[in-house]
Amino acid sequence: MKAGLLAAPGRVTVDERPDPTPGPGEVIVSMAACGICGSDLEKVKGNYRATQLIGHEPVGTVAALGTGVTAPAVGTRVFAHHHVPCYSCPACYSGAYTYCPSYTKTNLDPGGFAERFRVPAVNVSRGALLPLAPTVSWEEGALLEPAGCALTALRIVGLPPATTVMILGLGPVGILYARLARTLGAGWIGGGDPSSLRRTAAGRRGVDASVDPRNVEKVRQLVQLATGGRGVDLAVVATSAPSAVSVAVSLVRRGGTVNLFGLPEAGSHLEEDLQQLYLRGLKVIPTYATTERDIAEVHALLAAKRFDVRDLVTHRFALDKLPEAFELAAQPEKALKVIATGPAYSG
Repeated sequence: MKAGLLAAPGRVTVDERPDPTPGPGEVIVSMAACGICGSDLEKVKGNYRATQLIGHEPVGTVAALGTGVTAPAVGTRVFAHHHVPCYSCPACYSGAYTYCPSYTKTNLDPGGFAERFRVPAVNVSRGALLPLAPTVSWEEGALLEPAGCALTALRIVGLPPATTVMILGLGPVGILYARLARTLGAGWIGGGDPSSLRRTAAGRRGVDASVDPRNVEKVRQLVQLATGGRGVDLAVVATSAPSAVSVAVSLVRRGGTVNLFGLPEAGSHLEEDLQQLYLRGLKVIPTYATTERDIAEVHALLAAKRFDVRDLVTHRFALDKLPEAFELAAQPEKALKVIATGPAYSG
């Protein structure tokens, strides 16, 4: 079978690999679609330390079951989550599931960019295979994981009714954050991104106004006008650019929150006046990844048509064209969400 892999030094290849077979408790999935995530692009650049496997947004059909597995049945359309927590460590007991020491040790084999991939028994047993509702398309399913990340973040930082939000970074996951926040009752939502394509997409749903953040003064003016000079309740850093953190801090009201949501550049530092953070009472909260429970909730919202993500997929590539797909996905003025398609895909 064909499988997309990360080859050193920072190069995506499509190689022939043996077809996986399911061991006890495991499931084999025939891939229909898998999105290219911003963290996949960071792995290619060598800017991600947690894992080097690529492809963690896959949907497909169940192709084979290992002994002891009775559901979901062969032929079922599913989303497969790559990481699961143990639910029995101090991090999990505190609700910090994505910071569980074993969370990143679970993964799909050989990753989501493969014609067929193996879902480990631990993932299967902890509910990481989610059957897709008939009303959820393959492409919507391929956006479940990033939308789940946004929901996990919103749970952690809190979203009281009519919260004012500014999102710096309007890539696919930043736009998903905005649309989900709107669905859950946020008030004004602003955004910043250098890409006009992304700002336009954000403005279709979710984001009330957006600017090019390279002009920091325009960003501040937008927020000041929208909030009567107070600053936003929540500023979201949905980009890896370290400079965006300082901008976010400057946009938040006294007692407000900065959510470090996007993957920071490796080795970057928080350069802030700590006394000012103290005197303004700001909360700086990082959030990372998501859980199968939050993905299931996002799935329910999509199935019920509570929010719409269908316009975010701008390009589709057959799996054997994965290197070209990655090349395009790294160009924010040309593409929004790029997905790879596999043998189970039908448009």
